[in-house]
Formats: sequence, C-alpha cells, structure tokens
Amino acid sequence: MRLLLDTHVIIWLMEDDSRLNAEARKLIASTQDVFASSASIWEIAIKTRLGKLRIDGERLILRLAQAGIGELHVTNSHAVATGRLPLLHRDPFDRLLVAQAISETMRLLTSDAQLAAYSELVTVV
Repeated sequence: MRLLLDTHVIIWLMEDDSRLNAEARKLIASTQDVFASSASIWEIAIKTRLGKLRIDGERLILRLAQAGIGELHVTNSHAVATGRLPLLHRDPFDRLLVAQAISETMRLLTSDAQLAAYSELVTVV
C-alpha cells in the first residue's frame, strides 16, 4: 500500500501534534511508501504567507525528506482528474489530493470526513 498524507496530517506529524491519533501514527510507521503532495506544501506556503500558519517551508521539506516521506508532484493528469470529481467538497487543495490518490491508487490519510464520500481510498483519522 502507498499512503498520501493530507495537509493537516503532514503538519500534525511534523509537529508531533496529539490530534494525529495512535492509529494514524501506526499506519504511517508501518507503510513503506508514504508521500506528501507538492499541493500540500503549496497550501502550507500560502497559509503561512497569509498568517494562518507559522511554518518554515524549507525546514518542513527537509524534515519530510529526513522522515523518508516522498514527494508526489502534481501532474497534468492529476489536474484533469479533479474535473471528473463530483462537487462534494469545494476546497481545491483537498480535491487535488483526492484526485492524486485515485489516479495513483494511493490511500489518502485525512482528518476531513467529507472526503470519504469520494473514494474507498480515503481513510479518515
């Protein structure tokens, strides 16, 4: 199994936040191929610039690499796949993560229960 981490999951994992429960931590630790989407890093950069987050992006990507978390680039195919998704959720970053998970046959680990309606590949923690 390959695992794609939602933006909140990335932040919680890197900050050792208690909102990331033991079940999620165990799943991440036991999965060999764990990825963070470049879309999540983009979202974090935007929210940091807007003052909604206080995260050093350079340090974050270094820590992800040190943790063995791979980078999943956004492709044209991923972008097109967002247009095939029903409008169950309006957040463009979340929709892109769902499209990536479906396109790449990866399990998306998220805290957003609304995303589960898109696919059985979405795991809510």
